[in-house]
Amino acid sequence: MVQVRVIGIAVDPGAQPLILLKPLTDEAGGGRMLPIWIGPQEATSIFIAIEGAEAPRPLAHDLMKSLLEALDARVERVDVTRIEEGTFYAEITLQTPTGTRVLDSRPSDAIALAARVDAPIWVADDVLEDAGIPDEAVEGRDREAADAEAAAEEAKLDEFKRFLDEVDPEDFQG
Repeated sequence: MVQVRVIGIAVDPGAQPLILLKPLTDEAGGGRMLPIWIGPQEATSIFIAIEGAEAPRPLAHDLMKSLLEALDARVERVDVTRIEEGTFYAEITLQTPTGTRVLDSRPSDAIALAARVDAPIWVADDVLEDAGIPDEAVEGRDREAADAEAAAEEAKLDEFKRFLDEVDPEDFQG
C-alpha cells in the first residue's frame, strides 16, 4: 500500500470529473498519479472538503461524519483496494467502541469522508501500477486551460451554494 494525497479535482475532455491522487513520497513532475473518475456530486463534496469550505446545508459526507462522531467512532484510514474492469473499490476502516470495522465503499465516498476527518488515504500497489499515469501527463497540461477549468468549477460551486441558500423544501413536494 502507498499513502496518497488528493492533489485536485479535474474534468476530462468529456466533462466527467475525476479526482487525482499522488503518492506522498513523489515530488511534482515525477512518479505516478492515480486518476479516479467520480460523479459530479462527489466531486463537489470532495472539492468543498479539500478547500476547507462549508456547504450551507450538510452534504451526505458531512452527515456521515456527524453520525460517526455521535457513535464515538472514527475513520482510521481509507484504502483504494483494487480495480476490476475499470471499476475502483475501496474500504473505510473505522475504530468503534466495539472494535475495528472495515466497510466496503466507493472510492469517491471514502475519499470525501477522509477529507472531512483528515484520515490517511492509501492505494494498493497493484492499483497504482495498473491505473496510475505518469505525473507529467497532468503536470504538463496547458496552464491556461487548467486555469479556465478551475474558474469554471468555482463558478459551478458558487451557483450550487446560491441554490442551497435559496432552496425551500416545499419546492420538492408533489
